[in-house]
Amino acid sequence: MSLAEAQRWIATFLDAQAAEQGAARNTGLAYGRDLRDAADWLDRHGTTLAAADRATLEAYLAHLDAQGLAPATRARRLSALKQLYRFAHDEGWRSDNPALQIKGPGRRRSLPKTLGMDEVDALLAAAETHGRSAADRLRNTCLMQVLYATGLRVTELVSLPVAAVRGDPQLLLVRGKGGKERMVPLSAPARTAITAWLAHRDAEEARQKAETGARASPFLFPSRGKAGHLTRIRFFTLIKDLALAAGLDPARVTPHTLRHAFATHLLQNGADLRAIQTLLGHADIATTEIYTHILDDRLKRLVLDNHPLASR
Repeated sequence: MSLAEAQRWIATFLDAQAAEQGAARNTGLAYGRDLRDAADWLDRHGTTLAAADRATLEAYLAHLDAQGLAPATRARRLSALKQLYRFAHDEGWRSDNPALQIKGPGRRRSLPKTLGMDEVDALLAAAETHGRSAADRLRNTCLMQVLYATGLRVTELVSLPVAAVRGDPQLLLVRGKGGKERMVPLSAPARTAITAWLAHRDAEEARQKAETGARASPFLFPSRGKAGHLTRIRFFTLIKDLALAAGLDPARVTPHTLRHAFATHLLQNGADLRAIQTLLGHADIATTEIYTHILDDRLKRLVLDNHPLASR
């Protein structure tokens, strides 16, 4: 097997993942990068994906460790190899699965970074005043209100179809990872922000159509870029700007931080963990349970900082 043949293995596997399991595009891209890295390393060491044995794959993982890659990154690369070899065995490309018995590095689950309610309020206020034009401020307000009201993943947010918010709905239909759909309630401030942004967006589209014949965009947050909608990178930059405008440390604020804040604040105010799992679109409640640890950590600090005997 040549390196080109290894790339065909990878491409076929990724196509099958997307078709059969509905794997998200970003997941496919990550797996593709991981598997190509492994194929390149094997090629430099005189072997291939088709010929590699368990010892060789373990040597590759040791190489990743020596490079200083984080345990989570090494675990993800091993997961990609395990899935590829499982697929290869099922397809009859290999009679064995050399990755089957390999154990990955222990993954230390760190607590997600979140924000206090007052900090989120500051971000939402900054969105209303930060922007080069009134249109930017309307869009920024809509983005932030919807993000905090729903806890959407950033890709779900920036690619929202405009049809999902027509008619002032109280529930938002979201297509998440793997094409799975879920319903998420919209808060009153989020609905108000959507209405204001839609009015401007639709008027601007009507003007452009009259002047240039431009076609209407299917996205709530349209863009002239290749994707047709606001990109994840652009929104990441925008939220850093809003953090500065709100007087917050930009290093602490990302789109995912707002998703964590959404879940943490719901839990703090008595929401059921199963309901939060559904709203976030988590397949496994164990993923959602990390938020209970955040509250445990805060309660410990509360006692240690304020109990009259703690200082002794």
